[in-house]
Amino acid sequence: MSASAPETFVYDPPQEPFLSVLHTDSDLLIVNKPSGLLSVPGKASEHSDCLEARAQNTYCEARIVHRLDMDTSGVMVLAMNAGAHRHLGLQFERRKTRKTYVADVWGHLESDTGEVDLPLICDWPNRPKQMVCHENGKAALTKWQVISRFDQTTRVRLFPHTGRSHQLRVHMLALGHPILGDRFYAEGEALAASVRLALHAESLELHHPTGGERVTFHSPCPF
Repeated sequence: MSASAPETFVYDPPQEPFLSVLHTDSDLLIVNKPSGLLSVPGKASEHSDCLEARAQNTYCEARIVHRLDMDTSGVMVLAMNAGAHRHLGLQFERRKTRKTYVADVWGHLESDTGEVDLPLICDWPNRPKQMVCHENGKAALTKWQVISRFDQTTRVRLFPHTGRSHQLRVHMLALGHPILGDRFYAEGEALAASVRLALHAESLELHHPTGGERVTFHSPCPF
């Protein structure tokens, strides 16, 4: 998310662990980002603490390749050299990576699998919120699969085929099932049902910059 947020928001990122490393080699730094930490610094000085800065505190050469929303936790990859940065950047641009997420949503989805194919655009007066817009929105596709059903909620696995800002959050809202604890899109019981955004980047699959081998990195769902 951007540094602009509701006026009542106070940025207080978790400090422990300071940096959770899942894997490192000469090309890749794979980390597990906690919910509540920015991926990159915001414009305000109080938003300087971020995943990128923490990674560079230990691995000075590490460079951000992609982002997760501040409220989302899970697997992220950083590049350890310029060549790897270019290679990974092209993979994301050309949709050669594969990401899976786990989310708890409010209510019960009627089917066990499905997809949401709705174009998205920034809701400019309410940024950083996004919204569905068939006239000017950018194509966005999310596939989903039910994992578990509970009394008032459903756990789903989400497979984004595009990487639009807030895509999973808005697509679940469009189905009538907002993600629990989503301070931008959930209301009432759905907002109160979780102390954090119940969205986690569970796995990331990509081609290793050296040799091209297909590799997958996992982070267990923390909620």
